[in-house]
Amino acid sequence: MKTRSRNPKKRSGSLSENVQIRRLDLNLFRVFDAVMQQRSVSRAAKALSVTPSAISHALSRLREAIDDDLFVPGVSGMQPTRCAVELASNIRKGLQNFHSALMTKPFVPARGIRTFRIAASDYVSILLLPRLIKRLAEIAPNIDLRIFPLSRLDVIRQLEGDRLDLLIGWFGKLPDTLQRSSLYQEQETMVVRSGHPLTKAKITKQRLFQFPHVVVEMTGTEEHEKDGFLNDEGVSRRVWIERALLELRDKNVSITGRAAVCVPYFAAVAPMLEVTDMVATLPRRLALWLAERDSIVLLKLPYKPITVEVEMVWHGQVTRDPGFRWIREVLASSAAEFASADQKI
Repeated sequence: MKTRSRNPKKRSGSLSENVQIRRLDLNLFRVFDAVMQQRSVSRAAKALSVTPSAISHALSRLREAIDDDLFVPGVSGMQPTRCAVELASNIRKGLQNFHSALMTKPFVPARGIRTFRIAASDYVSILLLPRLIKRLAEIAPNIDLRIFPLSRLDVIRQLEGDRLDLLIGWFGKLPDTLQRSSLYQEQETMVVRSGHPLTKAKITKQRLFQFPHVVVEMTGTEEHEKDGFLNDEGVSRRVWIERALLELRDKNVSITGRAAVCVPYFAAVAPMLEVTDMVATLPRRLALWLAERDSIVLLKLPYKPITVEVEMVWHGQVTRDPGFRWIREVLASSAAEFASADQKI
């Protein structure tokens, strides 16, 4: 895309007084916001379901109206000018306000046609989502779900870029732009195969570390394994649900463990345990579910298990959307039913 030089005397880093807002097409600001988020004409075109030439034409019109280049080609994509950076926040807020104003129409589940995009672990997909899907089939048969892996390192950017609607998992710090709500509490537990040596005598921390471990690292990284969190775009995200067992230390006894296998999903654990003497830590509800179907048993922990909040997280800009508010309520009620169904926790 060619850039044109502007008259520097007309610009002082803010909008010209001659800009006629009433003559500007609102879609031009949608294009501006998309390019600002994507830093690419082609990616912005894909996000808005238009052609790259339509994006270029819209940018040209907006440049003429504002009298600034707005975006210039750079090594890492389209780079915003100083004026574009100043405008970005207010334009995004304005678009969000328009969106909220237009979403005041009541959402009728039985007649609603919509797709919700949710990022979740395989654990949540196995145990919680079937209850949600059952409810949707009964009360909102035209609502579709698209489930994406929570293990992606860029799920926060996906959420902020409007490519995901909800995250379900366990989180630490979240930026102010995101909102959260607890669904239920989960505990850790340790599992082994049936007949494992650990099932034949009292379990101690020392005995636990005599055996190799299968560790679930949902992001596939060991960057923050000491504290069990991964930092992603200002978010502290749980890498795995268990306290870092391999990091446990007694005051008087030095304990060293071995992570023999690290996998990015929970479903891989049980088959590995069935053919080895390895040990794994799983969410308790998942462990109970697997124990009914596989040859694994739960161990009595020699320490107090941690409890984490399983939460849903969404971007604040969609909070007032009636349809989105409805799906959160259905998910919350499905989670409450799911949590109360297991009286062993």
